[in-house]
Amino acid sequence: MRPAIVVGGGLVGLAAAVAVAKAGLDTVHLVPKGPPDRRTSALMIPSVEYLEQAGLVPDPSAVGQPLTQIRIIDATNRLIRAPETVFDAAEVDLPAFGWNFPNVKLAEAFAAARSGLANLATIETTLDDLEPAEPGWRLRLGTGETLIADLVIGADGKKSRVRESAGFRARENGFREAALVCDLALERPIGGASVEFHYERGPFTLVPAGDNRANLVWIDDRGGLEQAQRAGVGGLAAAFAEKSQRLFGTITPLGPAHIFLLSSLTVDTAGRDGVLLAGEAAHAFPPIGAQGLNLGLRDAADLAASLAAIDRTRPDFAVALSADYASRRAGDLARTGVVVDALFRSLLAGFLPAQALRAGGLWALKLAPPLRRLAFDVGMGVR
Repeated sequence: MRPAIVVGGGLVGLAAAVAVAKAGLDTVHLVPKGPPDRRTSALMIPSVEYLEQAGLVPDPSAVGQPLTQIRIIDATNRLIRAPETVFDAAEVDLPAFGWNFPNVKLAEAFAAARSGLANLATIETTLDDLEPAEPGWRLRLGTGETLIADLVIGADGKKSRVRESAGFRARENGFREAALVCDLALERPIGGASVEFHYERGPFTLVPAGDNRANLVWIDDRGGLEQAQRAGVGGLAAAFAEKSQRLFGTITPLGPAHIFLLSSLTVDTAGRDGVLLAGEAAHAFPPIGAQGLNLGLRDAADLAASLAAIDRTRPDFAVALSADYASRRAGDLARTGVVVDALFRSLLAGFLPAQALRAGGLWALKLAPPLRRLAFDVGMGVR
């Protein structure tokens, strides 16, 4: 059998390459050179359990910070406002909902897992083109080399060359809002609580990073975020204190603030004809509800499940694998897309009935135990 090829050097690409190699396939991982990812990721318990089972992060406590509470504060000036709502992991008999990890540390742990696999080769290069080879696929690399493979996994981001070259249909929607991320020092500790202040143009979210530190994800109008960024450290500190309602005292940026444009992306199918899409090559959403990397790791988990389920000796192994993977991912991708899109648009809605529905929904989550349990399961990605 020809080697399987995984394209993409991000966290999902690393996880997918390890999953394929651990299934016993000779694997080539194409990794373009790029800067380290300085963001953080809040991973829910099912994702953390997968990291442990797959050998990607043997000890989460050595890498991340536990998340024990989610606190939602309606900070809008709207006529109909939602109640403050707190979700505590103890309600569902868990020590934590999940863990907040620096992406750099996750990448180091994933790379260590990859380095221990003798059947996994890494090439630092880009993919220039992908075309049918009848059977299989021909890949032209940035190094000038050509590879032939029956199985190709594209985990190469929103602008995926694999997705485009293989002819997958994608729908992308850009937003006027953007996200500003920054590492912060707080005068008063945040504990284990992720605190979301909901404003008219999006949430201002503080995620615990240990001691008196927090990671910020601030979604707002792009122009407003750029203006805050231009104000420098003093201006940012003042904006952060105001947005956090001074609940944590003085807030000091620990490094530069970065702004990312927001968009959503969906595909008709996550796999066909021996090509599989994972991570942002298959789905992208605004950073609401901590679903981004969690969804990508569920891609990797379902890839591993498909590899275990399909007979590798059949001549159409790669085609059957891609169909099985697409079937496994369809429901999760559709459900998560609907939930995240509804959450994001409900935050932005200025229409009075929409405000009433959102406020009523949070009252229901606050007071109705069955709905709270359902919210826990959806938010953690329980399937």
